[in-house]
Amino acid sequence: MNQPQQNIDVVFEPQFVNKDTLRIPTLKVLQQDGTLYPNAMMPNIDKSLALKIYDTMVFIRVLDERMVASQRQGRISFYMTCKGEEASIIGSAAGLSDDDMIMAQYREQGALAFRGFSLENFMNQMFSNAKDLGKGRQMPIHYGSSELNYMTISSPLATQIPQATGFAYGQRLQGLDALTLCYFGEGAASEGDFHAGLNMAAVLNSPTIFYCRNNGYAISTSIEDQYAGDGIAPRGVGYGIETIRVDGNDCLAVLLATQKARAFALENNKPVLIEAMSYRLGAHSTSDDPSGYRSKEEEDLWAELDGVMRFRNWLELQGWWDQAQETALYDKYRQEVLAQLKVSEKVPTPLLVELVSDVYSDIPTHLQQQLGDLRQHLAKYPQDYPKTSGEKH
Repeated sequence: MNQPQQNIDVVFEPQFVNKDTLRIPTLKVLQQDGTLYPNAMMPNIDKSLALKIYDTMVFIRVLDERMVASQRQGRISFYMTCKGEEASIIGSAAGLSDDDMIMAQYREQGALAFRGFSLENFMNQMFSNAKDLGKGRQMPIHYGSSELNYMTISSPLATQIPQATGFAYGQRLQGLDALTLCYFGEGAASEGDFHAGLNMAAVLNSPTIFYCRNNGYAISTSIEDQYAGDGIAPRGVGYGIETIRVDGNDCLAVLLATQKARAFALENNKPVLIEAMSYRLGAHSTSDDPSGYRSKEEEDLWAELDGVMRFRNWLELQGWWDQAQETALYDKYRQEVLAQLKVSEKVPTPLLVELVSDVYSDIPTHLQQQLGDLRQHLAKYPQDYPKTSGEKH
């Protein structure tokens, strides 16, 4: 039975509460020149972890650069870059255990790379070839790896949010020392799945970290046109969820926030919302032209706050990095990415039957019929379709 509320604040004349009543602060640790803010708390990080984070940042920068060029050349059909958000994504992944599940949206390839997803696996997925772990069923950048606890990405926006709540609840029921981190953008926070997922996690005490990458734009819709409140963070408070806002271009602050969020979520079996304030320096995707909705001056201002450069400056001040290492690492990854690209694009496509295999032990009648219809269609118009590997249409 519901009991009367006790020890509540009482007023005797109307008082409205608005976004200025309580503004959520932003956690910062690292300044752009690589020095720390006075009295800033440091995350748990050593030289080995710091260099792994930076190595992943450089790899993703090079991968993004090369694959955008490949899409422009017609070698792959589609791509989405992580540029500008590497500190937010890789820094948060570094704050997790490898046993934690990651449910991503579609711009978090840095988290997967940090976990050890190979360059070959990246390339095979983007070319949808026979070695692709998803057997060519997904469009490019929709990665997944059961080995690395990285749930396969689905295109519909925000569907992963309630799924993350349920998965983390299952982890809790099994008594696992693991949780689920769910990435999404501020645009996805306008979907109903966001509200359902957060409320369910709060009510069921599901150890989920909801990680909102607030990068300023939901494709072409700026935050000014998305919401009138103080960002996404207050919504977590509204659902009774522990919430923190962090400078998404500050890798040390992101790492610290994620480490603290993980510890709290596991110790208390409760969700946490992290809002990382960042900026998408690249286009939404290779199908997008950002010059139609934002200025070059705006992009240049945010480029000066680049999280990769900020983290590099900090590494140099520690004596852990220098220009010679920088040049060598970029050269190394540019050569490796180009070499693997040339290999993966020549790998044959998957077998046609793999469109309908792997789900059922025996392919059901209706899928057999559809596969037969497809084969007849391909046979009728062979000039319009490439042959699949080792199989006649």
